[in-house]
Amino acid sequence: MNKMRIAVLIPCYNEGETIAGVIHDFHNLLPSAHIYICDNNSTDVTAAQASAAGAIVLHEWFQGKGHAIRRLFSEVDADIYVLVDGDSTYECASAPRMIEALVKGKLDMVVGARQADTKSTAFPRGHVFGNRLLSGFMGFIFGTRFTDVLSGYRVFSRRFVKSFPALATGFETETELTIHALSLRMPVTEIPTPYKQRPENSSSKLHTWRDGVRIFVTIVSLFKGERPLVFFGIGFILLTVISLVLGYPVVMEYIVTGRVPRFPTAILATGIMLLGFLSLTCGFILETVTRGRREMKRLFYLGIPGLGNND
Repeated sequence: MNKMRIAVLIPCYNEGETIAGVIHDFHNLLPSAHIYICDNNSTDVTAAQASAAGAIVLHEWFQGKGHAIRRLFSEVDADIYVLVDGDSTYECASAPRMIEALVKGKLDMVVGARQADTKSTAFPRGHVFGNRLLSGFMGFIFGTRFTDVLSGYRVFSRRFVKSFPALATGFETETELTIHALSLRMPVTEIPTPYKQRPENSSSKLHTWRDGVRIFVTIVSLFKGERPLVFFGIGFILLTVISLVLGYPVVMEYIVTGRVPRFPTAILATGIMLLGFLSLTCGFILETVTRGRREMKRLFYLGIPGLGNND
């Protein structure tokens, strides 16, 4: 592990109160690591504080955490990447354990599952409920073993980072990171890590309802993209049920009387059934396209040397 290049990546927006402390902690814990921050149009002294603390400062003009992470992933070259927020809520001391788990297990991602003190207000009840709801929804769709899919504290292999498309723009980027690993069946794990309350002068950039909705929409969109046959198959089932409910009385009346008095209902039921079969057809076609795209992504991923295979 000593020969491996380690990079600590910190996307930042107005974290002038905490960023210097985070950088100093990582310098002490990982003295051989290079620390990069990506300043995302901060209006305070974040960039100056980071530079004075010894970090390499990058700038991203497109607003959003996803844009900042994309810039860091594209610009930084290393063997092991530690991604963490600059608000001093994550336990820096967990990084060596996470790196050790990544290297020993030859994994591609280790997620720091946040564990807040029961008396702490670091993890509001609304955030806990939303995280559990989204984690459960993702588990149902993708079969994930993660309990905290929204954690911003992660360790990656180079193979993961350089194969990650980074399409998200905001806080939904954590969801995209998780689904990227699941869709390619990467070896991953999760390690509990303490989660602390933000300092008094530091404010959260996360908006519970707005960002929760965006994350949910991202999961549904990626569900459609990664498992189209199941997605459109559900649409087929729903449309078929609606069509049968509407059409059954019409058919039974025709059988008994030989007449179709509710002609508009019969047309509607037929149209809905046709839409159902159209949805199923789209699912079959897109499933073939998705399989080919996933194979190409998998081959590209395998073309990048894994941990310990750089020679």
